[in-house]
Amino acid sequence: MSEPSDAELAARYRSVIEAELAQLDTATDATSDDRRPVELDQQSVGRLSRMDAMQGRAMATAIEARRGQRRVALKAALRRMEDAEFGWCANCGSFIGTGRLDVDPVVMTCITCAQ
Repeated sequence: MSEPSDAELAARYRSVIEAELAQLDTATDATSDDRRPVELDQQSVGRLSRMDAMQGRAMATAIEARRGQRRVALKAALRRMEDAEFGWCANCGSFIGTGRLDVDPVVMTCITCAQ
């Protein structure tokens, strides 16, 4: 089986990466209220409810941090496409393989180097 060209790889994975970036942006927008600081209002919210709200905020902030890391990886993959390096192992230079890229298009190493 022959290795696909850089143009074929870009055509196959660019839309997948851009769609995931759009999903991340949508999720970030949808959860912006969840990451706001918890107000102290002892009249309407009891101590345990406030603690639950603070825990929810901490979880939402952590999830947003993971989204940020994924966003960086996806943008790096798009840059590798522009530089004709997408789909090629950063360690040994061999083709990563479409099966591996289908699972996660941001991977930078072939299965051999990943082990």
